[in-house]
Amino acid sequence: MVAIVDYGMGNIRSVLNALEALGADGQLVSDASKLDGADRIILPGVGAFGDGMRHLDERGFTEALPECVRSGTPLLGICLGMQLLATRSFEHGEHPGLGLVPSDVRLLEPGGDLRVPHIGWNVVERRRESCLLGDEPDPTFYFVHSFELHPDNLDVVTGTAPYGAPVTAVVEDEHVLGCQFHPEKSQHDGLALLRRFLEL
Repeated sequence: MVAIVDYGMGNIRSVLNALEALGADGQLVSDASKLDGADRIILPGVGAFGDGMRHLDERGFTEALPECVRSGTPLLGICLGMQLLATRSFEHGEHPGLGLVPSDVRLLEPGGDLRVPHIGWNVVERRRESCLLGDEPDPTFYFVHSFELHPDNLDVVTGTAPYGAPVTAVVEDEHVLGCQFHPEKSQHDGLALLRRFLEL
């Protein structure tokens, strides 16, 4: 069973539809105690970091998700969900995160005439071998974000998106994985990424 964390801030229906298209048993989970039977967990998210952490905490996920990771359950954060894996964010003040990927989340600063938020399709370039990206050439994904993850250890970054300076697009640290883009909205390449996550 793939648990999709339902904390009131994610495009959960499109994630569920993508899993169904892959033949996976995706289930929406709004009660942290129901994570115990999950083989894999997806943490989606749209919105502000502080609100996201508040909603996770209200539903008991801030303690349950790290415990699941410690027990070996793969966790995939999507968009805001990836940022929530960080140590802290500076979006509208300073907010603590889940701390699963030691990192800060800061405002995206691409420079030049590039706009923030970063919205649209972008190729993702591999930085090293990646379980999520596989070997497909020039995978392209759909992004919508104004903030970026800055990991303490750059070795966890397996993919970046060229948008001015390279933007952290994929992180992988043992059982903790994240993508800044929306694989569930990224057609073939997005479904291929989700399939690889299901095969971990």
